[in-house]
This record gives sequence, structure tokens and C-alpha cells, in this order.
Amino acid sequence: MSAALRARMAAVYGVPETCALPVRGPLHGLQLVMRRIALDGFDSIAAPASADVSQLAKIERIARVDAPGEGVGAVLGDVAPAGVLRVVDECEIEYGDAPSRAMDATGTDDLIVLRSLAPLGFADAPCGALIGAARVIARLEEVLEPEALSPLVARAALAALAPARLAAARRRIADVRAERARMAQTLAGVGVAAAEEDGPFVRASPSDASAALRELRAFGVAASEACGAVRVRVGEPGDNDLALTAFGVAPPQPRRRGRAIRETAETKIVVEVDLDRDGGRTIETGVGFFDHMLMQIASHGGFSLTLACDGDLDVDAHHTIEDCALALGAALKEALGARRGIARFGFVLPMDEAEAKVSVDLSGRPYCVFEGAFKATHIGEYPTQMTAHVFRSLSQSMGAAIHVAVTGENDHHTTEACYKAFGRALRQAVKIEGAHVPSTKGVIA
Repeated sequence: MSAALRARMAAVYGVPETCALPVRGPLHGLQLVMRRIALDGFDSIAAPASADVSQLAKIERIARVDAPGEGVGAVLGDVAPAGVLRVVDECEIEYGDAPSRAMDATGTDDLIVLRSLAPLGFADAPCGALIGAARVIARLEEVLEPEALSPLVARAALAALAPARLAAARRRIADVRAERARMAQTLAGVGVAAAEEDGPFVRASPSDASAALRELRAFGVAASEACGAVRVRVGEPGDNDLALTAFGVAPPQPRRRGRAIRETAETKIVVEVDLDRDGGRTIETGVGFFDHMLMQIASHGGFSLTLACDGDLDVDAHHTIEDCALALGAALKEALGARRGIARFGFVLPMDEAEAKVSVDLSGRPYCVFEGAFKATHIGEYPTQMTAHVFRSLSQSMGAAIHVAVTGENDHHTTEACYKAFGRALRQAVKIEGAHVPSTKGVIA
């Protein structure tokens, strides 16, 4: 498993496999560097005053060795005679625009780069990589303890780096960066000096930092005080709104977001939706026409969608299309929550000679009726018989009654009309019209 993780890390970071070494996290990677230097018998090491790796983002040179009578001595034994070893922390580089030094590190003996999987959503069980020249990595591997990375952690890390999850993680990082900017701008708007930091943090300087910190902690927001300022971790939009409330900003309407992960022997899928954000859509299923159809749903539905699937397309497209529909429905169901205040119902759509009529009831109860026929068996790699199946799967996992009726001559038009009409009907149904659950029963179920 560690060998597979090493190969996957090398592919993700764009370096040769021999230049990447999986570690438990940045601190463990730094320990290996220091362990190697200590075993090579150096007399002194000029390290940073703080051992906290989170402070290394602005420190490039962390290890320097002075050999008696020879000025600057070698680093990592006979590997780097230049005398200065630079360890660059890139554990939060995904949150900024700086280029990675990873490839630079593979071509020199005096540079090592630290990477972490934490920005990719793998924070519970720390895991990362040391990146450097093959000879340097081999020397560090010599001082790596047995089973340094447990098989369980390695397996979970490998899953986190799977293409489907990686695409979703990069979307989340983009969302964090957008939220970080929003928080800083909002705080500045109410007279609180604030700045975006390199990682997922905002540094605020209120008039009373201690009082602000107490208020943040009362709201359960992760924050710390440093040098008269307050450092707030950027999280989900709802958590960030709580943080802003602690600074006196009026809370906005909560965002309706949903996420679903579906992993089977046939498909691995990650889906994220935001019903209150019109834009930001990335869809990769491996079936081009189906990508186009899902884009129609999200675009005409007026919500953001990130969907990545690694499916068994070597068999056919059936499992990929079915499971993507199930996962999308599950994410939409989570985003809708208690469905309070929604319009609930949605209708309609003509497209050239084709006409699709779609009725949606977000009732919580699945039921699907599909009326329509297609002449062609496929549109590209997309089987036309899967169209009805998609709407049945969405109905099942979203908890909705969906009725579709379509007529027309061109199968591309009739199929696309179905998806567009569904997006439009969904747009109407999820619209917030009030504050009450739209049911005389008081609940939607």
C-alpha cells in the first residue's frame, strides 16, 4: 500500500517516484531530516526558534551545519557538500498562488519540499510527503522507522488522492479561498482591520482581541490570539458566518450545500452542490454527452456543481451514469435539508422541434414517471435508454416525484430538452419563498 501511495503522490505532485517519500505529516518529515543530520555527526544546527512547522511558511533555510575548522560542512553526509540544506514548507501552498518548488527539489541535493494532504481534506490522520532528489530521499528513507505509515492511514490517504476526490478537494480549496476573501472584506466593511493569510486563515485586529476570541469560542469557531490579533480558521460558509457574527456582522441566510461520496466496486464518485451559488461547475464522468447533460441541470437549475467519477467504463457507461445520478440526488437531498421555505413544485421546455414537460415535487417521497422514446441506441457513448433511468435514480435518492414527458424527432434535442427542463423545474422548486415548510402536515416526508 505504501508503494502505491508513493506512486500516487509522485503523480499528484508531478515528480519522479524515487523523489517522493510518504510521511505521517510535516513534523514527521522534519524529524527525519534532523535525524539524518544528527546521525551524520554534525556539530551544530541553526534551526528556527519555533519548532512549529506552521511557522515555516516564511522560512526557507532551516538547517545549517558548521564543521570545525572547515567553515560550512556537508549536509546529509556525502549527499550535499554545499553545506546548506533548505527545507521549504509547502503544506498550505494550495491556498495561494506561489509556484511549487517540488520539481526544483528533484534536481538538487540541497533542497527538500514538505507537502501535506491536509488541504485535500485529509486532516484527521496526518499524512504528507518529503520531496527531493532521489539520492536525498534514499538517505532519508534509511532513517525511516518500520511501519512509519500504518496501512490504514496509507489506504485512506490513497483514497483521498483518487481522481474523483482530488477534483472535489480542489474545488473546496477554491471555495475556501473565496470565503477567506469574503471574510476579510466583510470585516473591513465593519471597521475591523483584517488580512488574508497564506493558509486557510484570516487575521483580524479588533479593538479588544481577547473579547473577540472569547466570543468566537462561544460560537464554537476555531481561532487563536497572536500579538494582539485574532487568527480565525476559514471553514464552511455557515461556520464563517458564525465567526463574522462574533465580530458584530449580522448573520445572512444559511447556504444550502450538500456533498455525497459513493464508492463501490464499479464507481468512485464525489459530488458537491451549492443551491445558493449560481456558477462554479466542474463535471468529469468520462462520458462526454452525460457531462454535457449534467451541466444543463446545474446551469438551468442555477446552482454550483462539482462531480467527479472514476467508473468502469471498460464495461460500459451504465454504472457510471446510474451511480452519478444517485450521488447527485443524495447531494441535492442533503442541500435541501428540512426543505423549509422552498417553493417545492416546479414545471416545463421546448427545444427546437422537441418539447419536454417536467414536473417536480420535492415531497420527500420518490416517484418517477417517464414518457418518451428514442430512435437511436446511443448519443456518443451515452445510451439513450439511460435517460429514464437517470430520472428514476434522481427521484429515488433525492426524495422527489419527477414526471417527464418528451416528444420530438432529434434524439439529441429530446434528450437535452429533458435535462434542461428538469434543471428549470428544479430551479423553481428549490427557490426560497418564505420561512415555513410547504406542507399542511408541517413536515416534508
